[in-house]
Amino acid sequence: QTVGIVVLVVASIKLLHILGIINFSEDSVEDELELSAVRHRPEGLGQLEAQTRFSRKELQILYRGFKNECPSGIVNEETFKDIYAQFFPQGDASTYAHFLFNAFDTDHNGSVSFEDFVMGLSILLRGTIQEKLKWAFNLYDINKDGYITKEEMLDIMKAIYDMMGKCTYPVLKEETPRQHVEVFFQKMDKNKDGVVTIDEFIDCCQNDENIMRSMHLFENVL
Repeated sequence: QTVGIVVLVVASIKLLHILGIINFSEDSVEDELELSAVRHRPEGLGQLEAQTRFSRKELQILYRGFKNECPSGIVNEETFKDIYAQFFPQGDASTYAHFLFNAFDTDHNGSVSFEDFVMGLSILLRGTIQEKLKWAFNLYDINKDGYITKEEMLDIMKAIYDMMGKCTYPVLKEETPRQHVEVFFQKMDKNKDGVVTIDEFIDCCQNDENIMRSMHLFENVL
């Protein structure tokens, strides 16, 4: 399960790399005028600056990279799958990309806009521990009913192991994800009612040293 939390953050950083966002240049960046030329125009930079933990310059850089890869101003699920297929060629990243796309697609309209992207990224990179864990909980809560079931947790873990593919050593047995989930789910489900609430999820993660360490890994990426 710790692997799941760490991969969530690392995979989001890989998304930045593929969009060419982390490889910054010193070129001047047009802001509002350039934004207005895109079909799906994002909110004004001032508003996004107020809603996120990014500076105006950081938002301009993020938008330049986003626009270069997504001229229409939106990303669909197939684009997410293509991105992760490039970074995890040794495995099958399509299912994990599907789950991650749904976590970024907060209004569930089948696309991720620049606003969706930077709002999620702001939490993953600059959010408080509570905010990051709430975001992770939302990823695991596949049907968005406010609870994580054992099957939902298993679906996410299987997707992560499928994505990692031959990167795992020793090679995992087919039953390994279920065994890991059994152990961690029992640890999380403190009242033994068969579901994990957001409070149980956050409490358990906050008491896991490895998860807490992973929460701080990429705070200074931008």
